[in-house]
Amino acid sequence: MEKYQEIERTIIKTYRAHLWAPFIKALKEFQLLKKDDKVCVCISGGKDSILLAKLFQELKRHSDFEFEVKYLVMNPGYNAKNLKKIKDNLSLLHIDATIIDTDIFEIANAQIKNPCYLCAKMRRGALYNLAKQLGCNKIALGHHFDDVIETTLMNMLNSGSFQTMLPKLHSENFEGMELIRPMYFIRERDIVRWVNYNELSFINCACKFTENIDHEKDLTGSKRADTKKLIKELLKYNPLVEKNIFKAAFNVNMDKILGYKHQNEYINFLDHYDKTESK
Repeated sequence: MEKYQEIERTIIKTYRAHLWAPFIKALKEFQLLKKDDKVCVCISGGKDSILLAKLFQELKRHSDFEFEVKYLVMNPGYNAKNLKKIKDNLSLLHIDATIIDTDIFEIANAQIKNPCYLCAKMRRGALYNLAKQLGCNKIALGHHFDDVIETTLMNMLNSGSFQTMLPKLHSENFEGMELIRPMYFIRERDIVRWVNYNELSFINCACKFTENIDHEKDLTGSKRADTKKLIKELLKYNPLVEKNIFKAAFNVNMDKILGYKHQNEYINFLDHYDKTESK
């Protein structure tokens, strides 16, 4: 058995309960995949997106209905070391991915204000465009459970809003295109365990602003990294805090909130307050 086959086996055997099962659960519970879908699996080169690609390879082998998968690496301008690492991992893991070169990093880094925002916006637009060119109707991203709860908490603490990272959503600018997150129920710690078990290594943040930072040691200056730390502290208060943040987005009591937005319309609790009393 070759190395890549041994790694694949760990997904459906050794880590079946922590990787394969929650992957399948998300697909079914949120109806993320349908017959004849053509999915573009976007690979950034990090551990999450590479695992997502391997999960889809397994799914393709075992699915009881037909669908197509394209594996895409949108190169925003990685340095030679990071690009080589990505190519080496694709080769090692037998992932036949298309690599498309762009100059997104160069354009974004030339901006004095909000280069990270511009970079993220340009990367999203490029991904949708490239997926459309490949004939895909869905884009799969490697966001996991921890990304979801961190996003929820970040919005509450930094934006004063309650909104989370949805398991799927329709594109506003690309008709017929849908974004899906099949790793919605997978914990990051289990991804790390899988990576370590198989002695794999992947790139971290490849941005030219931060490529000289050791991200394992320096977690400052990032709202998401700070939120990770905060959640760890909150676990001392309540060991169920992670699950409860996640569950909160499923258990919104509309009768107990001050206001909410629906289809760009804001509804205040006072709008229905007297009507509720009369009932």
